[in-house]
Amino acid sequence: MERIHLIGIGGSGLSAIARLLVEQGVQVSGSDRAETPFTRELRDMGIPVFIGHAAGNISGATMVVRSSAIPEDNPEVQAARQAGIPVLKRAEFLETFLKKYRVIAVAGTHGKTTTTGMIAWMLSSLAQNPSYIIGGVVRDLHTNAHAGKSDLFVIEADEYDRMFLGLHPHIAVITYLEHDHPDCFPTMADYSGAFEDFIRQIQAGGILLVNGDHPPTRALGQATPKGVKVMTYGESEHNTYFLKHASVNRWGGFSADVWKQMPDGENRRLLHLALQVPGKHNLLNALAALAVADQLGLMLSPAAEALHLFHGTGRRFEVRGEANGVTLIDDYAHHPTEIRTTLAAARARYPERHIWAVWQPHTYSRTQALMEEFCQSFEDADAVVVLEIYAAREKNPGFSAREVVNRMKHPAAVFQPTLETAQEYLLNCLQPGDVVLVLSAGDADALNARLLDVLSQGRKG
Repeated sequence: MERIHLIGIGGSGLSAIARLLVEQGVQVSGSDRAETPFTRELRDMGIPVFIGHAAGNISGATMVVRSSAIPEDNPEVQAARQAGIPVLKRAEFLETFLKKYRVIAVAGTHGKTTTTGMIAWMLSSLAQNPSYIIGGVVRDLHTNAHAGKSDLFVIEADEYDRMFLGLHPHIAVITYLEHDHPDCFPTMADYSGAFEDFIRQIQAGGILLVNGDHPPTRALGQATPKGVKVMTYGESEHNTYFLKHASVNRWGGFSADVWKQMPDGENRRLLHLALQVPGKHNLLNALAALAVADQLGLMLSPAAEALHLFHGTGRRFEVRGEANGVTLIDDYAHHPTEIRTTLAAARARYPERHIWAVWQPHTYSRTQALMEEFCQSFEDADAVVVLEIYAAREKNPGFSAREVVNRMKHPAAVFQPTLETAQEYLLNCLQPGDVVLVLSAGDADALNARLLDVLSQGRKG
């Protein structure tokens, strides 16, 4: 019987594939260098998960799939090649796996996880029974992947290492285009070129839906092959789908009227959209989801109601709890634009409260390449705590986040090198009514768990 072994199974990408395969009756095993929440969940599903990489881990496998973080000299990769077992990157595996589906792929520098989650939740709520792979756990779905019964497949299209080039979508959504991953794409031209290659892979007769308010994103439509329809969404009336009268609502999110420019040039109001998830940016994410529903010929009123009930994805403005009057929130923001947007959402939801931004920079290459932008991203925070850089896949080039703090003009920015020193500093400073927003794509989400534990016991350390 076929058994697929996944190297790097503890990450969001391969853990999602593992869950999907198991639900389809495929035998799966996997390995990773360390335990993660995903490895524990997969083990609970009965999947053999090895911690540490060794040649013996692939015994019995008929195929090996590896994440982009796994190098060619990995002992499991080498053992598989010596045994004649096919070794595929995630993109190569998905290219074959998804051929039988109508693929809805969501790409972009920012917002793709939430938008993918919104579409998957919306389609599930509308009884479309889609399959999906998402880069985070959707709170309402309680998972990041599922094998549905229909031919619809919703997937977050990750640009890192050009992984999205293994996709051939029927509908492609591009949320926003801004330079990122300088370790993989040294220039903006390299980065946008990868997205242009992705767009060229849209199926004939398919649809490209792009953010029409952002010129670099809108310009991607010029790379669209013949036979693919280009549609836009945004706040401006020149878009195919657009918003009017956006405002903060009683749930702490934003509401707006949704309009559509019809083929005859007339503008038609479709419905009123009200979200519970915070931030004006999420109105645009939801608008993209509604546009997908419209293009699939689905009823828009129940689609909007599903989006109203959407509570977000893990580590995207995720309220971890409140203790001693302090609200603790996790967010995955690790790019200057994401930080500004997330802090603006916090300020809109908590206009009178003291907001602490605790930022853990992610990778040396990104921190150095975008340092000036990072320094200007914290205006909506009352106080800023900067942790040491989370290296992820990189080696330290002799650079510290202390240098970023030294350049910041924020009057209340401090450097705390570890989670422990940050915890001690915050516990000495926090007051009832404060909001702590941890911005991290690394391991700093553990800080909120520690703070919640201490504060809930009425202690200061």
